[in-house]
Amino acid sequence: MRILFYLISIVTANVVTAAFAPLQLGVFIVPMGTLLIGATFIFRDLVQNKYGRAKTYLFIIVALGLSALVSFMLGDTLLIVVASALSFVIAETADTEIYTRLKLPMAWRVFYSGIVGGFLDSVIFVIIGLSPLGANFLPWEAVPFAIVGQVIVKTIIQMFGALILNQVYVSRRKQLVSE
Repeated sequence: MRILFYLISIVTANVVTAAFAPLQLGVFIVPMGTLLIGATFIFRDLVQNKYGRAKTYLFIIVALGLSALVSFMLGDTLLIVVASALSFVIAETADTEIYTRLKLPMAWRVFYSGIVGGFLDSVIFVIIGLSPLGANFLPWEAVPFAIVGQVIVKTIIQMFGALILNQVYVSRRKQLVSE
């Protein structure tokens, strides 16, 4: 089920980004799919927790292929597909490696690894995919606001995910102790 949620969240993020105009939150620009990207890091961590790091990389490759295929089918330009794939691979790898190496409770590993993954995903995608360097959807003046807006949203989602996971694991520990 974890794998399915991981893959569905990635595909849905692409579809939502293509289907809806970005949110304008003051000066910040946030593609609608950003709301789901934060969740993909959480689901990836749950996949890794169950299947291990090596198998997780296989699922990342499958997710990368699905993401690129969906982006292409939705009519994204080749540059956007490449920027999305590159940001995805780098962000997912960073998240995986940080999650693996942190010796903290799961909720904190999810939170910290997701923040780094979300930051890398935002910076790489906006600069390579959306800026004048890429598809030229955003002027240089808007690039920092697009990056910061996405980082804020992804961080909030990571925070909620970590809080929920913490509550789940605290409840499980209490059940084990009481049995």
